Amino acid sequence: MTASLRDLVEEELSQPVDPRVAAMAAAIAAKHGSASRAVLFYGSCLREKQLDGLMLDFYLIVSDYRSAYDQKWLARANVLIPPNVFPFQHEGLASKYAVLSEADFNRLNGPETRNVSVWARFAQPSRLAWVADEQARNRAIDAVSRAAPTLLAAAGRVDGEDPLDWWRRAFSLTYSAELRAERKGRSVSVVDADAERYRRFATPAIAAIPAAARSGQWLRRRVEGKALSVVRLAKATTTYAGGAEYIAWKINRHAGTNIELSAWQKRHPLLAAISLLPRLLTSGAIR
Repeated sequence: MTASLRDLVEEELSQPVDPRVAAMAAAIAAKHGSASRAVLFYGSCLREKQLDGLMLDFYLIVSDYRSAYDQKWLARANVLIPPNVFPFQHEGLASKYAVLSEADFNRLNGPETRNVSVWARFAQPSRLAWVADEQARNRAIDAVSRAAPTLLAAAGRVDGEDPLDWWRRAFSLTYSAELRAERKGRSVSVVDADAERYRRFATPAIAAIPAAARSGQWLRRRVEGKALSVVRLAKATTTYAGGAEYIAWKINRHAGTNIELSAWQKRHPLLAAISLLPRLLTSGAIR
């Protein structure tokens, strides 16, 4: 890891957030007590000034799962299929937050996992909206600093390719390895929305790619990633109150669809998710 990349990550993570975002992050941490180590704010809402009516995205990093929950089955679910995802409301704003341990957050940002879910997100901008102490801050910075080199290494180097095109191609590959409710071109817009940031990060991120890092494996990543997305979707119907409504809302917002759930689907979220999936795949609403 080059010091310059870590410095860039630390500077970005330390940028201030909207006071309401900070208050929500603190409330999320308080819900899980002394197990809470850091709360990261990420996603499309990071660029928004008007937060009302949006769904804010957070990751809660905890010391360990058993200490984070009163119910043992939630801890086991987080171990078996990380992360757990929960809805949360605070001071009129709505959000969802995913829970990972410090160990899992570090691992899932690195090349030792084929799953793209975490390192694809944290190769993008994020903020440390709440932190327990300096040790927790440093561990979060170290983990996030692994994401961009992992992303670029997985995409592989193309001789003569402009760094921004490398970023665009890398994000496009990660989008193909999950079930995503996004319009086409989303991977390009992520980079173009803050091109200077990605150009600034490119050189130190490329320099930080481990010599032994392997690119490729994208067929396997796609198969495993989409299967894992379905498993997580099924799990969310048990851990996420109003899960079916949230899934429909997210697809409508990102894919431009107009899905309306029946009363039966709202009462049976797992069956609703299963019944909707073939139609969504056929229509291209999710990919």
